[in-house]
Amino acid sequence: MLLLCVPAAFAANVTFQKADGRIDVSVDGKPFTTLYFGPDTPKPYLHPVRAADGTVVTRLYPMEVVEGEPHDHPHHRGIWFTHGDVNGLDFWANEPNSEGPMKKGKIVLRKVEKVDNASGTIRAVFEWQTPDGKILLVEDRTMVFGGDAQRRTIDFDVTFGAGVQPVKFGDTKEGTFAIRLAAPLEEPHRRAENRTGKITNAEGKTGESETWGKPSPWVDYSGKLDGKPIGVAIFDHPSNPKHPTFWHVRSYGLFAANIFGEHDYFDDKTKDGSLTIKPGDTLRFRYRVLIHPGDTQAAGIGELYKEYAKPDMRTAR
Repeated sequence: MLLLCVPAAFAANVTFQKADGRIDVSVDGKPFTTLYFGPDTPKPYLHPVRAADGTVVTRLYPMEVVEGEPHDHPHHRGIWFTHGDVNGLDFWANEPNSEGPMKKGKIVLRKVEKVDNASGTIRAVFEWQTPDGKILLVEDRTMVFGGDAQRRTIDFDVTFGAGVQPVKFGDTKEGTFAIRLAAPLEEPHRRAENRTGKITNAEGKTGESETWGKPSPWVDYSGKLDGKPIGVAIFDHPSNPKHPTFWHVRSYGLFAANIFGEHDYFDDKTKDGSLTIKPGDTLRFRYRVLIHPGDTQAAGIGELYKEYAKPDMRTAR
């Protein structure tokens, strides 16, 4: 079957270094990020994530504790892909010490299928498990890393498969494909006025109040780190379910694409944004993360999205 496919990430020399529970990623000889998936990790995540010049754009807490960083939401780990209600289990805030009324699931590595320097690709299969270790969902994830002298990219291609029972992604804002940004990139908010960030979507709307819960094919979060203008964008692929996605994007640095939280976004309890995967069926998502110098306009995010969204005749994987 012919499918819309992601254009190749920016050409770069990508290398991987494997160790217990992790894979380190470098681009053109510079550290980019690390994928963590060890047995003590409640969900796989990328941390820290760096711009082309080495600037860290993600919050370090809770993996590292540094002065001046907020310590809220300890389940916000770098870049991650989970959801807060899957058959009534919480895979979003699923650390053992996380509070909340729901039982917590865990995402466990089954196998690293591919680590390929030539294409900059990691492919891994994860099991979304119930508290008693039963497999609820199988996640087949491919990540392609790239970059150039000024930019870095990560292309995510994630397919979920249900097993012997239906799997329901419930209607909650607590999800799904997410980044927690470094504190200086937050927008000014009541808990911290000395921030530099600005949220901008494809329709030109800005700020949390104009972008949270709104559909858009992309959102860019830009500001200054160490005095330098820098930004992080997430692109929603046109073939994704419910494209354009809704955005769970907050002034305090949470930056997430989430199609499921409709009753929260519309403030209407009659809305139901849930999706169910029947046994034997799959659900596929694709996103690009782009880390760039400059603000949204200077980086040309709108044009870069158009390039990303172009159809082509290649098949996936």
